[in-house]
Amino acid sequence: MKSFAQLESWPCPTVAATAIGPDGATHAWGDTARVFELASVTKLLTAATVHLAVEEGSVALDDVVDDRGTTIADLLAHAGGLAPNGLVLDEPGMRRIYSNGGYERVAETVAQATEMPFRDYMREGIFRPLGMSTAVLAGSPAFGGQASVDDLVAFVTGLPSLLAPSTLTAMTSAYLPELIGVLPGYGRQVPNPWGLGPEIRAEKNPHWTAPENSPATWGHFGQTGTFLWVDPEVNISLIVLTDRAFGEWALPLWPRFSSDLRIELAN
Repeated sequence: MKSFAQLESWPCPTVAATAIGPDGATHAWGDTARVFELASVTKLLTAATVHLAVEEGSVALDDVVDDRGTTIADLLAHAGGLAPNGLVLDEPGMRRIYSNGGYERVAETVAQATEMPFRDYMREGIFRPLGMSTAVLAGSPAFGGQASVDDLVAFVTGLPSLLAPSTLTAMTSAYLPELIGVLPGYGRQVPNPWGLGPEIRAEKNPHWTAPENSPATWGHFGQTGTFLWVDPEVNISLIVLTDRAFGEWALPLWPRFSSDLRIELAN
């Protein structure tokens, strides 16, 4: 694909990518079997694991996890009023505060309910059924995932067969869509919609996806220079993993690449 040529000039030691087109065909660039640190792209894997636990009846999205009335759904959508480190800042449902600590709290809740370490539950419930053979949760459920592009292709393409359609819809639809909050790296967004795990693009500006991405686009990016997005309106997905930390270099390059690739695949 012509748009992949951009990746050759990215200021990263290593880049690997795969795009999935509307016809289901995959288009790969670089060593897609190499394992990278996912950083916050891990949250997509953690959210899917939590939704699996909901389907299996171990927990429910409206389960309350503290004396403030915070629910599992609140924590998945960064609406629990917790600071990044998990300390309490607000009552739940007041604003969108991006919280790694909230994800760690959700994982602890699932681990207690299933009587199984969360990393093991993720491995048995997500990685093995989807054939994510090199993926592991090596640390925090908020940012400690490791996986290859091939693993994440298996995740994106296999998720609809693993979770019920209604579950996947809930996961990728905005929860308390009116909430205002800061999108890390991109500033205050009014509003700042988020799903029960994935970030929802909506009308955010600036953003790490392309202006051409539909408002329904969902995904996540990570501080290790990683991102994954799915645009359901055109049935196109893009996974890019690098080994350079997110920073100023990514601000123009990620949207430009996403834009050119989306246009190329949609035509």
